[in-house]
Amino acid sequence: MGQTPDMSDPDLTPKPATEATVAANAAVARLPFLTGDDPDRERATRGRVAAAPRQVHHDGGWPVWDLDAYGFLGGAAPAEVNPSLWRQAQINNEAGLFEIAPGFHQVRGLDLANMTVIEGTEGRIVIDPLTSVETARAALALVEEHLGARPVTAVIYTHSHVDHFAGVRGVIDEADVASGRVRVIAPAGFLEAAVSENVVAGNVMTRRGSYMYGALLPPGPHGHVDAGLGKGVPALGTQGLIAPTEEVHETHAELVVDGVRIVFQVTPNTEAPSEMNFHFPDHRVLCMAENCTCTLHNLYTPRGAQVRDALGWSKYLQEAIDLYADDTDVCFASHHWPRWGRDEIVTHLAQQRDTYRFIHDQTLRLANHGLTSAEIAEELRLPAELEATPASRGYYGTVNHNAKAVYQRYLGWFDGNPAHLHPHPPAEAAKRYVDFMGGAEAVLDRARASFDEGDYRWVAEVVGHVVFADPSNAAARALEADALEQLGYQAESGPWRDFYLTGAQELRHGHPQLGISSTAAPDTVAAMTTEMLLDYLGVRIDGLAAAERAWAIDLTATDRGERWRVGIERGALHGIRLDADPEGLTAADLGLEGDHAPLAQLVFSTDPVGELATLVDAGSLRVTGDRAALDAFLATLDSFTLMFPIVTP
Repeated sequence: MGQTPDMSDPDLTPKPATEATVAANAAVARLPFLTGDDPDRERATRGRVAAAPRQVHHDGGWPVWDLDAYGFLGGAAPAEVNPSLWRQAQINNEAGLFEIAPGFHQVRGLDLANMTVIEGTEGRIVIDPLTSVETARAALALVEEHLGARPVTAVIYTHSHVDHFAGVRGVIDEADVASGRVRVIAPAGFLEAAVSENVVAGNVMTRRGSYMYGALLPPGPHGHVDAGLGKGVPALGTQGLIAPTEEVHETHAELVVDGVRIVFQVTPNTEAPSEMNFHFPDHRVLCMAENCTCTLHNLYTPRGAQVRDALGWSKYLQEAIDLYADDTDVCFASHHWPRWGRDEIVTHLAQQRDTYRFIHDQTLRLANHGLTSAEIAEELRLPAELEATPASRGYYGTVNHNAKAVYQRYLGWFDGNPAHLHPHPPAEAAKRYVDFMGGAEAVLDRARASFDEGDYRWVAEVVGHVVFADPSNAAARALEADALEQLGYQAESGPWRDFYLTGAQELRHGHPQLGISSTAAPDTVAAMTTEMLLDYLGVRIDGLAAAERAWAIDLTATDRGERWRVGIERGALHGIRLDADPEGLTAADLGLEGDHAPLAQLVFSTDPVGELATLVDAGSLRVTGDRAALDAFLATLDSFTLMFPIVTP
């Protein structure tokens, strides 16, 4: 599986845009906002106080963030980049410290997200401390260089995605939080959402994220240009998490934070499971978190996540208009640039409201006519006004995959056609397809003709079968790579471009060989509850191997004062919290006791049997009962590697 083609093959190099791609991108270049005035360019530079540093380095010496790599973004779009995405990339290149209102500043362009800083009575409030400690530290240093040094008195997490909290240790110290000198405020359910998304499915999400954000692509006209939501994600930065000291549970809740009055709007299951907007009534400033940015967002994110609620999202945007529009002069978000003035703000919120509602309602209208997910996605397009509005364009999400998300949320993956109920898995189906189509050479001959006609979607689909039937077929890999590359060049969505071009890269050069087994940051593991640890442990069990016997384990997390009865039966794990000695429940034959940290170390270990021995010998864990039985259970645990193949079997 995943064989690497001959590296000397000349087809391994990136290709220029074909005539079909040149024509497709030329058509996009005629969009109104690309041929006339573009107010977003002025909005993105308004209030600039200082430019951002060009590079941010890890203590180990490597660059975590490199704006110099995007120096190619001057002038007109090359043929290999969709002109609309090129425009978004140029505006996202406007990096620096910006004043958005008196006492309100943003650092933009030093991370995928923005960090917003508000002057309080005693110090500064930081909203969303970015993805990495290094970029957050650099952002705060930029603030202090130009605005003077003041202590950070509070951090507010707008929502539970990693680019809005993981740099927190770059702006505050946990000792100051523990002492009460610094408040950490988040929406209800933040910790559970932040931890669960980054652990239970963290390995596969991280791998798919390497495609979505072009992490392995070189920046440039033939590679990564922009993520649509921002330039990209920091490379190999340090991530952390400090748990909230306060949660906001209800809309209309009001807090005074370092002398600044804040009124909250709770918006769960919109852009994130746990998210909130908030208003500064004394300053007439509104924060829309990531619920209203300058792009069509994802209802389903291609890296993988739970499908989002388009209908609820739309209603929360209307609620924000109702609650705050008459008392707002400035509206900012956790990505992109602000809006100023009531009319401009209301128009922006209303257009975003109608975009999500339109996709939701029209998807279900067409579904009720019997159209399938793929058919709806192919047919659906936004009304002319929204198509001409840059903030509704698909720089990040797309109408196509968002329509599929709405269908999935209501109707699931199955389209109702029984021929699609139990298909063969990809590799087995591929062999049959290729055989039916007359063999690999016949498929490639026809596919080359389709390539010459510019039908790259079809080429990628049919040649993908040849690759899955025989991943060592270098000609097939090269042709599929060429097709994916042209699709990437045409894509308006930054993530779509990065998916296509990363697929092409890995078809040509093979997938990376990295032995990373866990993508969970230490702070995330430390923040996990015992129940979360057990949930992850259950995912690691090789169910059929474990189904041959059963185990009952009394688990004690000593530093958390918790006792659990953990059962593994029929290949599945279940846990019961024992707050007291339940009547009639006898002790299990096996006992495992220790603090959270060594228990987590065991749960995440790639060699759990050996790890248990090490931890027991060190006195960190204590086992009672049949140690051999516990070893037998641990031997059923599976291990994951990050860089599994995607475009090959």
